Amino acid sequence: MSNRYWKTVRSSLRAYVPIFSLFFLLTSAIPFNHFIPSSADGAGTEATGWQRVPEILKRIVPPDFARKNFPITDFGAVEGGKVLCTEAIRKAIDACAQAGGGHVVVPKGIFLTGAVHLKSNVDLHLSEGAVLRFSTDPKDYLPVVHVRWEGSDAMNYSPLIYAYGEENVALTGKGVLDGQADARHWWPWKKLSNDPNSRPLLMKMNDEKTPLGKRVFGEGHYLRPTFVEFYECKNVLIKDVKLERAPFWFLHPVLCSNVTVDRVETDSNGPNTDGCDPESCDDVLIQNCVFNNGDDCIAIKSGRNNDGRIPNIPAKNIIVRDCTMKDGHGGVSIGSEISGGCSDVFIENCRLSSPNLDQAIRIKSNAKRGGVVSDIYARDLKIGEVKVAILRVDLKYDPPEAKGYSFYPVVKDVFVQNVNTSRSEYGLYLTGLPESKISDVVVKDCRFDGVREGNSIEDAVGVKLENVYMNGKKIEE
Repeated sequence: MSNRYWKTVRSSLRAYVPIFSLFFLLTSAIPFNHFIPSSADGAGTEATGWQRVPEILKRIVPPDFARKNFPITDFGAVEGGKVLCTEAIRKAIDACAQAGGGHVVVPKGIFLTGAVHLKSNVDLHLSEGAVLRFSTDPKDYLPVVHVRWEGSDAMNYSPLIYAYGEENVALTGKGVLDGQADARHWWPWKKLSNDPNSRPLLMKMNDEKTPLGKRVFGEGHYLRPTFVEFYECKNVLIKDVKLERAPFWFLHPVLCSNVTVDRVETDSNGPNTDGCDPESCDDVLIQNCVFNNGDDCIAIKSGRNNDGRIPNIPAKNIIVRDCTMKDGHGGVSIGSEISGGCSDVFIENCRLSSPNLDQAIRIKSNAKRGGVVSDIYARDLKIGEVKVAILRVDLKYDPPEAKGYSFYPVVKDVFVQNVNTSRSEYGLYLTGLPESKISDVVVKDCRFDGVREGNSIEDAVGVKLENVYMNGKKIEE
């Protein structure tokens, strides 16, 4: 978000302070849960929820590009993976944008580059057999740019591929994007980020509402760059490419609308290498993808703490279908940076199985992060083996962080249907809070086999099991 955006938010908040004060005076005696509508009060139902999908899909239209090609070799790029081609790629992107748009083409071969910044109406297209290999020198990702880092806004190293405030941007083709991260490059920063001058400092700035202009990281700090980050962009397409060896999160659209991720493969077992993390995005389609990751395969987010609550921009209208999830912490996760809320997520026809996949569907938050998560729908999932649970909702995530805070998260209206599994520790693992119970979880027409510990349900109300079999035996409500 721009500095002008932050100023607007602050001015708006000041204007409404008297109204907020009166509201809290009048409602201070009313219990917290009074403000949380239940299904009986008119919240979503499974049938009406899925009926919204066709309308969402009508709005998700991939951008179209002029039939003009700009091969990076025409601008000085040298094949072989030894010569840095950053400047040549920049010139090709500039020429493409100035000509009204088209395709910046990476031809067959290996090309080495630093940060790539896309512009409106530009598709970065990797030909079959092309490998765009990214430098492991942090200096090749300077100067710093505006990013969202683990849900907090910062000026940090540029993502490997980046766009800010652009329209009609794409990353396509059957080539490979290689981040070159490994045990010697980037991944050791996971531990180094705990230096007081790195991640703890950014978290402190979030808590203190430090202006963006003072949140300058980059050189001398250890915040790893994301692989692909499109920030405040409209009409985004990522299709067919394979991404491997990410320094940090793979695909990270932030505050974007009309996003399509199609036939993409992510492969990396490094720390925090999430597959696709749409954050505070609206109208997102993720389909036909294969995720094999060192963290969540898909993690839907909406900002962390103040950086999510103040702008209050939820993630919503997100469709995940026909995907394969292998290794990862969660197949489809919501959170934990979910302070801006999330609603209307639809997951269907996915295959999830690995001894290294912890949960199939996971929702996570705590009393510091808060957020309202509602209207989550999953159906027709084939789940082989997961470590922990089929559905896990955890509102006590990272307990030390939440101590002393009362931004109680809300999770309600979660629907799971026609899910078959072969092995897990738990079926459902629901952990709410006494102050804010998980509500209205409906599971129907499911078969959970190979479950070792049954269900674990704590501080949850309105949990309904309809035609659910566990280890061959029907579960009675």
